[in-house]
Amino acid sequence: MQPALLLTAQSSSLGDTLFVLVSFIILVLLVKHFAWGPITKMMNQRADKITGDLDYADQERKKASDLKQKREEALNNSQAEAVQIVANAKEAGNQQRDSIVSKAHDQAQDIQKKAREDAKQAKADAMKSVQNDVAELSLNIASKVIGRELSSEDQKDLIDSYIKELKSSHEAE
Repeated sequence: MQPALLLTAQSSSLGDTLFVLVSFIILVLLVKHFAWGPITKMMNQRADKITGDLDYADQERKKASDLKQKREEALNNSQAEAVQIVANAKEAGNQQRDSIVSKAHDQAQDIQKKAREDAKQAKADAMKSVQNDVAELSLNIASKVIGRELSSEDQKDLIDSYIKELKSSHEAE
């Protein structure tokens, strides 16, 4: 009996194996048809989305880097402009200072020149006044010494000679 049982067990085991094998193949085909396609499609979409997100992140990182570089350049340019503005202001201040000093120097020279001219004129006026006083005084003295009145021509000659003597003695000093 045992050999028959063994044969029955073998054939039933062979049938079970064939049934399981056929069921497995059918199940694999069903999974491939109904589940594998959508799962593969979903995985491909997920991979595409991840790739797209990574590309977008790279683009955004590049944009941020470019923007950072532009801002740094703008900052450097603004600093250079500020330095240039300060340098220009200093130069303009120096030019204005030099102009003011030059004008003040010119005005001082003009004042000195005018003072010299005024002093010269005052000296000339004083000399003329002295000449007139001396001429009158000498005329009075001469009139008394000579005892007579001098003619106007004599007076003029006497005054001119006296002035010449005064000028030569004054210039010698």
